[in-house]
Amino acid sequence: MAEAKLAPNLPQWMIDHANRYTSSGGTDGHMYTVTPPGYSQMNVPSLLLATTGRKSGEKFIFPLFYGETPEHPGWYRNLLANPEVEVQVGTEKLKARARTASGAERTKLWEKALEFWPPYADYQKKTEREIPVVVLDPIN
Repeated sequence: MAEAKLAPNLPQWMIDHANRYTSSGGTDGHMYTVTPPGYSQMNVPSLLLATTGRKSGEKFIFPLFYGETPEHPGWYRNLLANPEVEVQVGTEKLKARARTASGAERTKLWEKALEFWPPYADYQKKTEREIPVVVLDPIN
């Protein structure tokens, strides 16, 4: 992730979070404390995902928690174009290949995602697209 830079046009809270995450080497920022509207405070695990831009060819870092968009976000479209990514979860850094879960696997993973981040259900209600569930398979 060293040559990757933060994705453009991120909201300030994401920039602050990603900077805290990277500057601490992942010791601060892996768990993100947030109080979404209509919910009580939650501690949510987060990760930094570095993708290669499908147009620019540059590596961009996205802190991933959630998103509201009528179309798939840029980070997901980048994954479709180039599924090889770098991931930092806490202090662990690894390379992985991203794939979109489907069928029974997606259903199972979506239910798990709703357990740790209930607002995902609200996001799904706000869009006609199916929110993708991405699996990151480690590669050597």
